[in-house]
Amino acid sequence: MTLDVLYFAWLRERIGLGREVIETEAATVADLVAELRTREERYALAFSDMTTVRCAVDQDLVPLDTPLTGAREVAFFPPMTGG
Repeated sequence: MTLDVLYFAWLRERIGLGREVIETEAATVADLVAELRTREERYALAFSDMTTVRCAVDQDLVPLDTPLTGAREVAFFPPMTGG
């Protein structure tokens, strides 16, 4: 499947991209993260501690075990605080 993958805040800085289109066979968000980690060292560093990363699929906040079936967009970002 083809996915738009978005990176925000320090993830964007570490990876060096704000957005990319990728082809993947990942079944879940966790599978996608594992695939991205293997791409290059910058991805491995960005996704080294998933306790500091949140994700959204098609703009809905989701856990890592969320299936990607039918998804168009996955976004990764640090936790946000209110205020």
